[in-house]
Amino acid sequence: MNAAGIVFAVVFYAAAAVFILGLGYRIRLYAGTPAPLKIPTTPAPTTNSGVALRLVRETVFFESLFKASLWTWLFGWAFHAALFLVVLRHTRYFIEPLPGVLAFIQPFGIYAGFVMALGLAGLWARRFLVDRVRYISTPSDHLMLALLIAIGLSGLGMKYLVATDVVMVKAFFTGLYTFSIQPLPSDPLLFVHLGLVAALMIIFPYSKLLHGPGLYFSPTRNQADDPRERRHIAAWAARMESER
Repeated sequence: MNAAGIVFAVVFYAAAAVFILGLGYRIRLYAGTPAPLKIPTTPAPTTNSGVALRLVRETVFFESLFKASLWTWLFGWAFHAALFLVVLRHTRYFIEPLPGVLAFIQPFGIYAGFVMALGLAGLWARRFLVDRVRYISTPSDHLMLALLIAIGLSGLGMKYLVATDVVMVKAFFTGLYTFSIQPLPSDPLLFVHLGLVAALMIIFPYSKLLHGPGLYFSPTRNQADDPRERRHIAAWAARMESER
């Protein structure tokens, strides 16, 4: 155990608590928000199975973004798909033994890091180069993109510029499960990378990055277009009728 191991153990315990509790709180707010009107974005499915399929297409293919802006879709989808592979690659630091499927994607996760950084760079450039997007961009939008790019670049830096002891890193994170704090390598770039990841975990539940879970609670996406077939009564209205 060293000072770095103790500090980052405390940081990640705190970040995990904020992430889990904050995410649960925000999802609870989403689930409890009244939806008094039928407002699915048309053309919309008319059945519940169609709604489920629509949510799958939105989640996997970003269907509405593809229809709205091809360039934004390209950079956004590339970033999210690459991030998915990068996260899967990082499971090797938390799981032992590593399942065969996760072992197979390890090389692809390395190259996905470059795609992730390029996708983020394209999304960030859009906020400077497109007038209407630049007008509505806030400092927090730029800070979120800067944070994500810094995480990606610091991770790539540890792979190609300054190698770190990944065995010690894995021992540290697996030790967190059992509250057995292990030492971390004395690598400044590793400290930067882990600090940025912890900051992202803390910020995530209270930022625009929560649009992922929020998609499933959006009435424009999770409602069927059946106002003629079925009367829509909001929960609060149903309670008022039952109290009369």
